Amino acid sequence: MTIDGARLEASALRVLRQVPGVAVVEESPRGSDRGADAVLHFAGTHVPVVVEFKRRANAATAWQLVHYATVHPDMAAVLIADETTAEARVILERHGIGVIDGLGNAHLELPGLLLHLEGRRPRGDATAPPTRLSGKAGVAAQALLLAPERKWHVQDLAQEAGIAKGLAHRVLARLEREELVTAEGVGPQRVRRLTNPTALLDLWAEENVDRPRRTAGYALARTPQELVRELGRGLDARGLTHAVTGAAAASLIAPFVTAVPIVQVWVSAKAPPEDVLDATSAESVTDGENVVLLQAKDDTPLAFREKAGDTWIANRFRLYVDLRRDPRRGREQANHVREEVIGF
Repeated sequence: MTIDGARLEASALRVLRQVPGVAVVEESPRGSDRGADAVLHFAGTHVPVVVEFKRRANAATAWQLVHYATVHPDMAAVLIADETTAEARVILERHGIGVIDGLGNAHLELPGLLLHLEGRRPRGDATAPPTRLSGKAGVAAQALLLAPERKWHVQDLAQEAGIAKGLAHRVLARLEREELVTAEGVGPQRVRRLTNPTALLDLWAEENVDRPRRTAGYALARTPQELVRELGRGLDARGLTHAVTGAAAASLIAPFVTAVPIVQVWVSAKAPPEDVLDATSAESVTDGENVVLLQAKDDTPLAFREKAGDTWIANRFRLYVDLRRDPRRGREQANHVREEVIGF
């Protein structure tokens, strides 16, 4: 395949020249190719494309390009970047947008052409965003998702999320740069409103990192539903803040799988694991567990927990993110929760 990139900037050309099997020429597109940034030549045909170059592309960047492609459906779009995240590549591929990056990843799918290459991982955290949506910053993202129509002052978001005003400002400023929120007014009267909750959810899911302490246990129960009820009663009786998550929580609000072999529960970070096990009447085990107690370095996973009947469960966005990481059909369950409960 040959790419005519006469109108591309040097950074984009550098990335393209690293792709195996791709030749780059610099001849000006003309005639019917006006308006194109580049032209792809393959199998005796040529396709004009619009090219967007970014140093680093994440889920928010991908959704920006999806929006552009939706508004301009008459020409194929391709993202070229030094680095792309896995989530960004999934979003772009799902919406038929090509992607090529400097890590060796490439996906182009056009009539008569399929190019797919798997590259290497990015180098450490050198390109990590300044305000990553994890921990307390992630709680701010969840607050925005839970009230997508609300207009936010910085102090309102800080109060709702229980975070410092400085962090709330940095989160909103970053999301404004990512074009996920819009701003009105100046100074103390400046307010921001979420404009793309879909992209924000994908961005938070991509950047949120949990490394919880896991305590495995086994408790007698005839059914998973009975186990969930008994766990909740025991923890409530001891005054231990908690939220059921994973497949067990999903089964209460959007049933998808019939078997729930393990009940996962977020528990307050300050609670000694042995006290939590005692409250649930579970025995500590090294295998064969049906209960897993999760404790993070703080209580951010418990933010905005919800009630499903008499049971405390993780809020719908936290549940979605937790399910995505479950190797037991977690992605399928997460997508079901997103479709049936979240709605975007």
